[in-house]
Amino acid sequence: MSFAAATTPAGDMAEVRRVVAQAGSSFAAGMRILPGPRRRAIHAVYALCRAVDDVADGDAPGCRDPATRARLLDAWNAEIAEVFAGRPRTAIGAEIARAAERIELPRREFELILEGMRMDAQAIVAPSAAELQAYIRRVAGAVGILSMRCFGAWLGPPSERFALSLASGLQLTNILRDVAEDAAMGRLYLPVHVLDAAGLPRDPAGAAAHPNLPLARAALGREARTAFEAAAREIPAHRRMPLLPALLMMGPYERMLRRWEADWSRPPPRRSRWGKVLDGVAVAVAARGAR
Repeated sequence: MSFAAATTPAGDMAEVRRVVAQAGSSFAAGMRILPGPRRRAIHAVYALCRAVDDVADGDAPGCRDPATRARLLDAWNAEIAEVFAGRPRTAIGAEIARAAERIELPRREFELILEGMRMDAQAIVAPSAAELQAYIRRVAGAVGILSMRCFGAWLGPPSERFALSLASGLQLTNILRDVAEDAAMGRLYLPVHVLDAAGLPRDPAGAAAHPNLPLARAALGREARTAFEAAAREIPAHRRMPLLPALLMMGPYERMLRRWEADWSRPPPRRSRWGKVLDGVAVAVAARGAR
C-alpha cells in the first residue's frame, strides 16, 4: 500500500510508476501503446486501485485487523475528496489530480471503487445476484469507466455500455478463476442462485471443495460469456486505436473463458505475458474485420 506524500510532479510520477511496477502484472506492458499523458493518467488510476485493494485484502503493512482496514479506506476516501478540492496529499492523489486537469474523471467513480473495497474488506460470502451486480459495478465497472476516459475512447452511452459489460465479463472470469484462493480468505463470490442450482453449500470452504463446483462454474461462465458478447456489440461504435488497451485486457480473459467452456473440470494452462498481449491483438484484429 502506498500512502507516500505528494512531492513534485516528477517525484509523484516516480512513486506511481513504482506501485505499477511492483504489482508485477502485464498491465504496464499493455498501456505502453498509449500517448504519454494518457498512460500517466491510467497509471494513476491503476496505482490507486492497487493501493486500496491491498488494504481491503489485508496485504498492506499493518492491515490485518478490520478496524485498521476500515480506517485506511476512510483515509483514501478522504484523499479523493482532497483531490477534487485541489488539495491532494499523496503522490497517487496528486497524479490523479493532474490527470483530472486534462481528462474528465468523475469523482463518483472513485468513490464507488472505495465502496467496493469496503465490501471486499468485510468478506463477501454467497451474495444475491443483485449484491454481486452492485459489487461488480463498484470494483470493476467504475475502473472501466475511468479507463475508457483515460484511453481517450469515451463516447458517452456506447462507451458506458461497453465498459460495464466488459467489466462484468472480466470480474466474473476472475471469480471463476479464484474460487479456491478466495475461499482461503473467507470469501465466496459465487452467487446464491448459482450455488443453489448446483447443490453447493453457501460457505467458502465447502463450495470450493464440492464435487459439483464445475457445474456452478459453468453456470456463472455463461453469465460471463453473455457479458463479453454485450461488450463486443459496442466495439464498432468506437475508433479502434483508443479502444485497443481495453481489447488488450479483454483478449486473454475471453480466451481463458473459452478454454474453460471446453472443460469446466480443469483450469486452463498459464499464459505468458506476451501470450496475453497477442490474445488482445487478435481480438482487436477480429473486431476491425467485423466493423
